[in-house]
Amino acid sequence: MDKFDDATQKELQTFLEQEQAHSRVQTAVHKLTGICWDKCITGTPSTSFGRGEAACMANCVERFLDTSLFMVRKVAEQRQAQQ
Repeated sequence: MDKFDDATQKELQTFLEQEQAHSRVQTAVHKLTGICWDKCITGTPSTSFGRGEAACMANCVERFLDTSLFMVRKVAEQRQAQQ
């Protein structure tokens, strides 16, 4: 990267950070899918979810998102308190 000027290096660094963040989101989604699937889908999958399975999946995803948002807010509050 020494061959690039400062602006290009900064742009590349920003791009890499965005791609890493995207990768972390994808990893979290895959993990969430597995956890919620194992928890909610109790029978053999067919062309559609059962009523209870669909509700369980929706609730599982909502709780995951609620928890994630809570954690992001807490980390932001801690960072702000340290500054």
